[in-house]
Amino acid sequence: MEILGFVLAVFMGFTLGLLGGGGSILTVPILVYVLSINPVLATAYSLFVVGATSVVGSVRKSAQGLVNWKVGLIFAIPSLLAVFATRYWLVPAIPEELFTLGNFIFTKNIGIMVFFGLVMLLASYSMIKGRKESKTQESIQFNLPVILLEGLLVGVVTGLVGAGGGFLIVPALVILVRLPIKTAVGTSLIIISIKSLIGFLGDLGSGQAIDWIFLLSFTGFSIIGMFLGIYATQFVGAGNLKKGFGWFVLVMGVFIIFKETLFN
Repeated sequence: MEILGFVLAVFMGFTLGLLGGGGSILTVPILVYVLSINPVLATAYSLFVVGATSVVGSVRKSAQGLVNWKVGLIFAIPSLLAVFATRYWLVPAIPEELFTLGNFIFTKNIGIMVFFGLVMLLASYSMIKGRKESKTQESIQFNLPVILLEGLLVGVVTGLVGAGGGFLIVPALVILVRLPIKTAVGTSLIIISIKSLIGFLGDLGSGQAIDWIFLLSFTGFSIIGMFLGIYATQFVGAGNLKKGFGWFVLVMGVFIIFKETLFN
């Protein structure tokens, strides 16, 4: 199963490189259901994988002039504080048993995976609906209170489920700051890489045991996949693929919710 997990890591990175986002949502399901890693540890590993892979993508976007560093830092500061606090204090503080319903015990691991499934449903909607580039050039604006609140929200979600949250960040940058869509995507990669790696530091600080050989190997395969995906963008249109992948994520989200609540 470990070989299959590494193959899927390449697929995850490939999807991320080809579509510009969304692929990292697969990291936790691969780690939990294919490699049988505990959900709490899987979200920690996912933060590192997502962060390291996003660094590669953000370097490429920055070289193309598609990163707004000022906006990225304003959004990233509350987000990274929230994700660090979530991993360092909130996740360890969640009780192992949340509640019981008859003979069914709703555990911390089940709760994390159900919440992750709900996040996948939101991500799938974002990918299926798609985003349209505005034809008129609008001036960049800052609604600081809303941006700070959005950054905190994204940070908490990222800390809980280990996903990058680009499906939340990009619409926020387009709507709240009026960044062009391509710049919003590039800027979101900077935000994702910073807050994901900071969140992972929260796990190190809370004493989470890390298998570095496995983690670096898995990350390496995902980065290889990302380079392959970036190369494939020269030959494949990503629009329809992204919608198709969105439907796949939707099915996966429904599967996770049903598996954890009905068949656990």
